[in-house]
Amino acid sequence: MYEAVHAHPDGDSTVARQALTAAEYGFEGIVVRNHGDDPADYDAAAVADAYGIDVADGVEVRADTTSQASGLVGNHRSKHTVVVVHGGDRAINRFAVENPTVDVLAHPMRDDGDFNHVLANAAAENGVRVEFSLGPVLRDSGGSRVRALQDLRKLRELIEDADAPYVVSADPRSHLELRGPRELIALGERIGFTADQIRGGLEAWGHLVERNRRLTDDSFVEPGVRLDETDG
Repeated sequence: MYEAVHAHPDGDSTVARQALTAAEYGFEGIVVRNHGDDPADYDAAAVADAYGIDVADGVEVRADTTSQASGLVGNHRSKHTVVVVHGGDRAINRFAVENPTVDVLAHPMRDDGDFNHVLANAAAENGVRVEFSLGPVLRDSGGSRVRALQDLRKLRELIEDADAPYVVSADPRSHLELRGPRELIALGERIGFTADQIRGGLEAWGHLVERNRRLTDDSFVEPGVRLDETDG
């Protein structure tokens, strides 16, 4: 299972500190998903060796318009293993789920964002994973937390009905905001998810990393076709 984190300067903790805590909590890897305008400075291989945890390079594209989002996704796609789009705007949500080069639509219900069956079906058709962000449930209180719970339940029903792919994250910006898989599973069960849904959503980050690394491998030709060392 993997967690997707924001690290300094987009968050409060370094990649190394996030990786150390994630390893202690039992994660197999992390995806560093800093917003594109706040990239983290780190050596993924060195951090992975130091803490025995995979460190995948990601980016969360944040844009004001769909044309800007399209340009940024195109720019980042070849440079990062995982490309996430910062959701919460209705037009951006639609852009993300209709774009097969996007890996994940993050927190689509945030701010003024909304999600419906049309977008869920588009996500299913294009293989774009929709994020169940548990961060607001973990960190908000009062009416904000109630709204976050309502949004998650609505989103879960839409994703289930469309059989759309998804990921799960606590969206931590600090090692103090990281929660272990068991804690996230227990929380998920309390708010209406099954243990398998939360576990599968955490595992999905790792599946994305593995798939995208394979696709960018020099030996990859097309799905089901790879060059081996004996090929000329």
